[in-house]
Formats: sequence, C-alpha cells, structure tokens
Amino acid sequence: MASSMVVPVIDVQNDTFNELWPAMVLAIKTSSFVALDTELSGLGNRKSLLAESIEDRYKAICHAARSRSILSLGFACYKKLDDKAADTYLVQVYNLTLLCSEEYIIEPQSVQFLVQHGFDFNKQYAHGIPYCKGNNKAESDDRGVHIRALFTELLRARKPLVLHNGLIDMAFLYQSFYAHLPDRLTTFTADLSEMFPAGIYDTKYVTEFELRLTASYLEYAYKKCKLDSSRRGTSGGTEPHVQLEFCQYAGQMSSYVDYRVCPAVGSVEGQTDVCQRFSAFGWCPNGSECLLSHDTDLIILQDEKDLGNKRTKRKRRKDKRKGKGEAAEDGAPQHKIPHMEVDLQETPDEKQGAESSSEKGSLMDTQQNEREKTDIEGNGVSQENTLEITPTTDDNAKTNTNGGEESRTKDGGSEKLSEKSSKTEQKKNADSGTHRAGFDAFMTGYIFAHSCTLNKKKGVESVEKEEEEESWVPSCLNKVYLSGKSAPLNVVKSTFSKSSKAHVAKMEMVWGKKV
Repeated sequence: MASSMVVPVIDVQNDTFNELWPAMVLAIKTSSFVALDTELSGLGNRKSLLAESIEDRYKAICHAARSRSILSLGFACYKKLDDKAADTYLVQVYNLTLLCSEEYIIEPQSVQFLVQHGFDFNKQYAHGIPYCKGNNKAESDDRGVHIRALFTELLRARKPLVLHNGLIDMAFLYQSFYAHLPDRLTTFTADLSEMFPAGIYDTKYVTEFELRLTASYLEYAYKKCKLDSSRRGTSGGTEPHVQLEFCQYAGQMSSYVDYRVCPAVGSVEGQTDVCQRFSAFGWCPNGSECLLSHDTDLIILQDEKDLGNKRTKRKRRKDKRKGKGEAAEDGAPQHKIPHMEVDLQETPDEKQGAESSSEKGSLMDTQQNEREKTDIEGNGVSQENTLEITPTTDDNAKTNTNGGEESRTKDGGSEKLSEKSSKTEQKKNADSGTHRAGFDAFMTGYIFAHSCTLNKKKGVESVEKEEEEESWVPSCLNKVYLSGKSAPLNVVKSTFSKSSKAHVAKMEMVWGKKV
C-alpha cells in the first residue's frame, strides 16, 4: 500500500496576515477550484435547523449566522497541472484564525469540545484576524488587506467553490464577509448563483448521490476516496487517479506551516467491534467513552468486506438466473437505494439502513450532530517570520492512502487515522490540533478531485480543457445537500426571484458592473 502523505497547512493569524496576503491571493487566482471550510462558535437551536420547511431552516440559519461567528476559516486551492500526469494537482492549504470584532454568542458545548481538541482561545483572542459582520462598516471590501477583502478576491477569481454539507458555511460566509443575509431563501440562492458563476459543489451531495459511498461524513468520505485512488495508482498505473504536489516552504516560512501527517491505512485484522452509529454518521453519543471502535480505517475495511460478501451473493443469484434463462439483475448494494443507479437526479430518502442498525429512526438527530461544525478546530499559532515560498513539489505526496482527521463530529471523531483500535480510542480526546478548518478544506477538495476523475472515466466524452472545467461534475453542479431531504437545494436564480439590493451593490464593486 502507498506510503504516508504529509500535508502542509499554513497557519495565518493577525500578525502574519499582511505578510501572507500575496501568497493567499495568488493561490486563489491561479487555482482550478477552491475548497472551503469553517469552524463556528455555535449553531443555536438544532431542531430549527432541521425543520421540515426549508424556508424555516433558512431563517434559523440566518439567526445563527447573525448571532454567532466564524472562529476559523480554511481554504485549499487545487491547481490542475497540465504539464504533469493526468489528474495531478498542486495544492496550497491555509488555516485562518479569526476574531469577530462585534459581540457574538459562543455556546458552552462548543467551548468544551473546542478546548478538548486543542483549540486555544487565548491565542485566538491575542492573534485572531479581526472582522466585522454584515454590510461594510469600515474599510472598503475591495481595497486594503483584511479578511473581507480576501473574500472579495475569491469572488473576483470566479473559481468553482467546493464545500462539504455547505449550506451553513455559505450563510456564515455571506453574513460575515459580504453583507446582511437576505430574508428569503430564494433571494439568497439567487445571490449565490451570481457570486460564484463557476458553480458551487457540495461533496456531501457528491458522496451520497454520485459516488454513493456507504457513509458520507467528511473523514470517511476522504479516506475512502484516498484509498480508492491509491489502489488505482498501484494497479499498473493505467487507472486514472488523483496525484498531489505541494509547495516546498523553505527558510523562515516553514515556521508558519503545520505539517499534517496522513498515514496509510493500517491492517486491522481481528477487529470487529465497530460502533455502528459512528460507522454510519461519524458521530456517537457516547463520545470517547464508547467501548466500541471509532477507527475509520477499520470501518472502511469492514464495509468493503461486507460489500464484497454481498457482491458474491448477488453474483451467485445472477448465475442462477442465467442458468434458468431469467433476466439478471445487479442493483445497488443493500444499504443503498436501487433506483439511484437509474436516475441520480431522483435522490432517495437517505439510506435504507439495512446495514446500519442505528440509521433507522435516528436520521434527523444524527445528521444534525454531524453538522455540528461549531465544535471542532485545531489551532496552531505561527511565530513571526519572513515569507519565502518556492513552488516545488513533494514527491511523497502522490497517491497515498487515507489520512487526515475528522471534522464535524460531535464527540468521538478526533482519532488518528491508522493507529490500531486500542491506540485510537486513547487518542480520541488527547489529540490537539486535529480538527482544523484548513485540513477539512483539504479533505473536501480531495473528495471533489477524486469524483472529477471518476466522472471522466465513467464515459463523459473528452472535451477541450475549457469546456471540461466549466462543469467538473455536471450532475452535482449547484446542488447543496439538505439533511433529511430527498432532494438538494438548487443554487439558481429563478424567474420569480431577484437579487438583494446589497448584493447588486456588491457585484458592482467586485466586477465594476451590474450582474
């Protein structure tokens, strides 16, 4: 199996923001797509966030975005390298520690979990990058060196935006760095469609309805995609697979960088005591006290074993039907919805739950806890140093299996990746700096890159590079995952909605003309 991969994550604080500004802007402008993640101070009433009415959900999200704040912003810039092997990307990852200058709510549960996973509030208050929410209050958003101006540069770059379960992320970004959120959801989606003309992609929707993985929480999805890509890369080199390269950060610049080791998947033979709830949703109510394994490596390998057994049974049934002259039928795995293979647009009512004993009856509760992004961030503060970037590559970054640390879980998802189960359990609460917006953005971007590779292989005809990148995964363009719903939120401007006044003014500022 492939060797470990080391991912450099650049930590950005207030005292280094000006120095790192040129590198961040250049990374955004030269990227093929940008993956983004946030860590939040709270989400408010969870039941309201999962209301039956999507409009009611949006109102609850607006309330949370207006009263809470972004504690950390991570983004990963993926640049496709045309002079290298197919599906090779140069990746630059940034983790920005933020400090809202206005009053905001931070929930005790979030504080507890953040501190438990290495977040240092003293450093945040001492070194966080300040910002004001809502409409512009001080510095112009299109001039100067500040976080709102960086968001403006992201809009000007017109790159595809990639998120994981991204509705809440987008609302917080809009309220924090752009303008006051509009009152109506249709206005919000109309604004977003013009803010990101290259499209918005939600990797949770991708994993559920395009890749159709057994589970879709971020750590599982990333590791599974990484493992699949690694296997493709070691199968004679003919299978298309994602390859990564990173900048070599030399001299004093290296002190800004937090190197995240992504171990290869280890052997977990003999381990069968998997926590079914964590396996399905990346969250367990017992947290670190759970006696069952939360090792995602083990979960993935066991899922593959179960899937292999099902395929063997299906093959036997298929052979029997052929012997009897019956039409053979080979549908989706039992834990997936069969009609998904026929029409991915008709999204099902979640998973059927044949495999996971905890899936049935707990969908809304578990989905809401998976979305608790309020809880997690690992924050390492860089020392003051001089910027030196040499855009060279890291050969060890290619096709390595799984790594990374899980985000968006409530209590139990912070374990190191390839440790054996016993070690993993001991690390659940001990790992500092494992939950980071920057690394989560990297994982999100990797899932998307992998899905693009598979999308091309599936039979999408070769087209010119410009046309190809117009829609990386056409079936998932501008579709945002909605927990507990059988259809996504479509980010479009309908004939019955119009953009907000604040947005129209902003677009004139961003692009110098009305949209």
